[in-house]
Amino acid sequence: MADTLFVLGGPRRQRRELSDPIPSPARPVVDDAKLIAEVRAGNPAVADLFCQRVLPVVDRTVRRLLGRDDNDREDLTQIAVIELVKAIGRFREESSLDTWVSAVTAHVVYKQIRRRPLERHLSLDLVQEEILQSGRPTGEAAFAIREVLTRMLRHLDGLGEKLAWSFILHDVFGHSLTEVAQIMGVSEAAAQSRLVRGRARLHKRIADDPELAELFVDLERLAR
Repeated sequence: MADTLFVLGGPRRQRRELSDPIPSPARPVVDDAKLIAEVRAGNPAVADLFCQRVLPVVDRTVRRLLGRDDNDREDLTQIAVIELVKAIGRFREESSLDTWVSAVTAHVVYKQIRRRPLERHLSLDLVQEEILQSGRPTGEAAFAIREVLTRMLRHLDGLGEKLAWSFILHDVFGHSLTEVAQIMGVSEAAAQSRLVRGRARLHKRIADDPELAELFVDLERLAR
């Protein structure tokens, strides 16, 4: 069973984009640094161009956290774009614009969804796509994986929102510890503490769940 604990608790993977991002509208190619400088200077002529530039990243990030069918997705996308315009003065070019946009957007979404029960809103399809490193299992294997994920989400929900979301943002969605701290509005030390405690408690809950152990045995059998 230990070999299959990677399902939600393995080493952090590099962030992957969803395979079907919404295509951005055609727009002139403008250097990000120049575009940011114009927005900071209050040039209204580039406001729409900036929004077009960040919208695909905002949309991807919102869908990663909410799924495609959440009723709040469009509203949160608009709120995030407005927040990005307001916060552009705080952008420090230590990371790419896309990375910063994703972190700010995730913070906006997190503030709205952090108290929702995870198993009621976190898309199993979305989580499965994020954590599987290769291939798309079908049939009995796909059903077994969904059974494991459903039970794992219940255990995550039992950690409380702070520990659960630290784990999800870092180990499932691949945000760096610095980004997790920014998203959750805490220090990096606090984010790391939450992540360590969340992992430990999740593994304890898994170890104490005999039905989940049986599901892992089934997964191992199907993987042979």
